[in-house]
Amino acid sequence: MKNFYRETVEDIMGALGVTEKGLNDEEVRKSREEYGFNELAEGAKKSTFQIFLQQFKDFLVIILIAAAVISAFLGKFESTIVILVVLVINAILGTVQHVKAEQSLNSLKALSSPTAKALRNGHRIEIPSREITVGDILYLDAGDYISADGRVIETYSLQVNESSLTGESESILKITEVIEGDNVSIGDRKNMVFSGSFVTYGRGVILVTGIGMDTEIGKIANLLESAKEKKTPLQVGLDKFGKKLAVGILAISVLIFVINILRGTPMLESLMFAVSLAVAAIPEALSSIVTIVLALGTQKMAKENAIVRKLHAVESLGSISVICSDKTGTLTQNKMTVQKVFVDDKVIENDKLDHDKKLERLLVFMALLCNDAVTTENKEIGDPTEVALVNLGAIYDLDELEIRRTYPRLGEIPFDSDRKLMSTVNKCDDDKTYMITKGALDVLLKRCSHVRKSDGVEPLTEEHKKEIEYINREFSESGLRVLAFAHKEFEEGKEVTLDDENDLTFLGLISMMDPPRKESKDAVASCINAGIKPVMITGDHKITASAIAKQIGILQGRDMAMEGYELDSIGDEELKSKVENIAVYARVSPEHKIRIVRAWQERGNVVAMTGDGVNDAPALKQADIGIAMGITGTEVAKDAAAMILTDDNFSTIVKSIANGRSIYANIKNSIKFLLSGNTAGIIAVLYASIAGLPIPFAPVHLLFINLVTDSLPAIAIGLEPHNENIMKEKPREINTPILDRTFGTEVIVEGIIIAICTVIAFYIGLSTNSTLVASTMAFATLCLARLFHGFNSRSRESIFKIGVFSNKFVWVALIIGVLLLQIVIGLKPLERVFEATQLNITQYLWVYGLALLPLVLIQLYKLIFVRGEK
Repeated sequence: MKNFYRETVEDIMGALGVTEKGLNDEEVRKSREEYGFNELAEGAKKSTFQIFLQQFKDFLVIILIAAAVISAFLGKFESTIVILVVLVINAILGTVQHVKAEQSLNSLKALSSPTAKALRNGHRIEIPSREITVGDILYLDAGDYISADGRVIETYSLQVNESSLTGESESILKITEVIEGDNVSIGDRKNMVFSGSFVTYGRGVILVTGIGMDTEIGKIANLLESAKEKKTPLQVGLDKFGKKLAVGILAISVLIFVINILRGTPMLESLMFAVSLAVAAIPEALSSIVTIVLALGTQKMAKENAIVRKLHAVESLGSISVICSDKTGTLTQNKMTVQKVFVDDKVIENDKLDHDKKLERLLVFMALLCNDAVTTENKEIGDPTEVALVNLGAIYDLDELEIRRTYPRLGEIPFDSDRKLMSTVNKCDDDKTYMITKGALDVLLKRCSHVRKSDGVEPLTEEHKKEIEYINREFSESGLRVLAFAHKEFEEGKEVTLDDENDLTFLGLISMMDPPRKESKDAVASCINAGIKPVMITGDHKITASAIAKQIGILQGRDMAMEGYELDSIGDEELKSKVENIAVYARVSPEHKIRIVRAWQERGNVVAMTGDGVNDAPALKQADIGIAMGITGTEVAKDAAAMILTDDNFSTIVKSIANGRSIYANIKNSIKFLLSGNTAGIIAVLYASIAGLPIPFAPVHLLFINLVTDSLPAIAIGLEPHNENIMKEKPREINTPILDRTFGTEVIVEGIIIAICTVIAFYIGLSTNSTLVASTMAFATLCLARLFHGFNSRSRESIFKIGVFSNKFVWVALIIGVLLLQIVIGLKPLERVFEATQLNITQYLWVYGLALLPLVLIQLYKLIFVRGEK
């Protein structure tokens, strides 16, 4: 690659054929033909056929193949065919599940992929990072991920963290000058930026020189490792449980094999049955069903404006007991509107502003210059407070773009959350150069030595300070956000530094309001009902934050509000003891957020934390679930988060918690369905073996039950709609095992009920002196009972409370299962294949009656004894 750091910007632009208007559409097309898309090459993906073949590597599947060989050896070719058909169908289902899950993950990745601000056709637009091409001019701001290598064209205190390439955590201050030398290391190429790094401070403009695999990080390709899929904690836990369960079931199968041998059953036939029982009893669908339910759940959440980046977040959502949320944009509309202005000792309502008052106009004029927001007919770009100032300028017929062209910016010190100030240096009307500073009053007033009034500039006295602070407090107590403005003459050509933000002349205050979102109050109430503590964390003034918090119900009763400086004065142990009663944190820094999260976590709480800035990333990682803002959030914040809100709305978090709780409950119910049904089959076989009865099921019966009555109903249960009581429950303890004592008891009891009905059907069949009829009746009863049991497993409540027809998927699974069963036992040509026989009307009535009995008994119990979802 050419050493771009040694070349001037003009030479590089000339070589790449780029003008100051950026690339046009035709140039983008040609560049893409030459360089391709901006993406790292992925490792070779497995084909669908390879995924299909992988389904046959499972230990149990290998056992089944052995069973098919044994059947063929015994001359039971029908059984061999059925087993192989079952294996192929299972493999197809597994392949479809794998491909669907992969597609779901890919679509989610696409939704959460970073974007870039590019100059094309002379206009500044936002494009997906994948579409960046060589020659593009990109704009960078604090918090942006850099998605391509590039030469720095302009820099305004631009600092970049390049630790992903260099390993150095300290940010690099970027320059535009040429760097001499042939073998300059990446860390010393200060006029270049690199893909995979991110902006920590300031802003800048770059010319893209390398994309995709031609970037420095493309050479290393160290990002590929992080793209590997990992199992969620729930899946890992179920895998461990499944292995233990498999060992237990195999032990039972060996016991039954021995019993059958002792009873004189031929060895191969006994082995065949024991193997089939093991395969049917082990719920190998567990892991795949969890994957499917999680994938479908995350897709649903994405449609509801919550993109889940890390699957474990879905499981943790149901355990959230504290939500630490930003105020601006999340709880409020993020649409600031100027309400009142204080200038020249007067408070002026926004609808009474006078265009002819010189000092008012000067304040608005300088508010437009010390401002990065841009408004067009269709879009407002920039910080909401700055957009509000631009809209205020429109009242005075001041166009921000025209003002900034006429009075150019010569230097600046960007805003940051620690300093709480922003300053620009501009050439103004009277051929004088001014530094204009805006920010929080408590910081800015300390740096002022004078005050401007209509009759001139005078020294800032204590009386002036008290009046200004009084007005500021009045504004804040009304829930208004206040920006203070000051200025001073500045030496033209002098480089601006932080030390220059002193000896300023106070100009005025502009107050604005970001009203609460309409849905915030209901969302907060829903949180409280669900046992979740909502906490507001903001950089705003304590009084302003408290006013909004009271409006939406976060601050109530004995709750307190605390400012950042108060946090600094107490230790971690004291914070831990007080944190439960603090509902609002104002004037906090990113470091404070980490302390707040830790204090809650040390009390045993599961904490969700929202954030949007680059400095929020540590707190987002510290939280159990970090939630980044999709609209206002920086790419760094999004990367650190487990979930992204595409609408920046607090109520979306609450919806996501309800979704998370519902998904977890559905997974638990699916598992209970599988285990209770399999338990019923094991108990029935054990009873028959111990009681000296004939074997109730042929191996092919167990395989049919495994295929028809496991997967479809279990997936249908996983798609159960929200229970209206889901947000009336307390949060689930994060370490509570999904398979607890209550769960295990229910599985065994329900399994026993189904097994009893199956054995009764078997006895009725034996009374006809036909083992084939008895086996068919037992098979049909167990199959139907498990299908009907899908309704029992939908919820701890009765289906009459949650809605008999509210889950159409359970009905579809039932209908398909019943039809397939009737085909198997009702068609003469299939009798030999499935070792079944046709039943008469009386026998059918017994089968359906006994199959429905567990449903009736369990539903009666739920109607009488179960009071709401638990």
